[in-house]
Amino acid sequence: MIVDNNEDLQTGFWLSEWAFPIFTAFLAAGVFAGTHMYYVYHIGAFNEIAIVAMLEAGLKGGSFGAAAAFGASFLFARILEGPLVGILDIGGSIMTGVGIGVPAIFLSMGITGPLESFPLALLTGAVIGLVIGCIIIIIRKYTVASNESTFGADVMMGAGNASGRYLGPMIVIAAAMASIPVGIGATIGAAAFYAWKKPIAGGAIIGAMILGALFPIMTK
Repeated sequence: MIVDNNEDLQTGFWLSEWAFPIFTAFLAAGVFAGTHMYYVYHIGAFNEIAIVAMLEAGLKGGSFGAAAAFGASFLFARILEGPLVGILDIGGSIMTGVGIGVPAIFLSMGITGPLESFPLALLTGAVIGLVIGCIIIIIRKYTVASNESTFGADVMMGAGNASGRYLGPMIVIAAAMASIPVGIGATIGAAAFYAWKKPIAGGAIIGAMILGALFPIMTK
């Protein structure tokens, strides 16, 4: 089937809301399975060495408090952040939260089955990812997208700390496409953060939100 207009692209599978939980389910399944590999074979965890070391300390010492608190807090923060700013940080939500925080919570409760069995690890991760995706879509529905305007409310995955620094110019351009005041706000915010030697993506988002609140985008 040949797609010949933008409306078909917007309503297709890849940009549909119901597909988002499926993506998060697949991502979480793979990451949780990687933690299973680390638990069984001590190799394969999808995370930074310092963060995996927290889980390793729990495996050796029996105390999973640090890994559970660190990973769970990241997961909770990113679930709230995703629908509000439009960026789901896979590093914080899936890799750290699902890959370290949730397994640490299971182990602290004496639940080892999902980490000992590869099929059960895939299933557990998929269920967790599906729940995360549904929560994000629900939050988005009743907050930024509650006025039936989808501009700026779509959630993009994969923008972590390393790649997020390159999003600044894209955010400014997207803000300018939304409206002139929002674009000006994003530009001023990005310039201010650049002068303060901070990631300009954060400044662009804050500037766009401030002027966007003062000069709302009119929707039909």
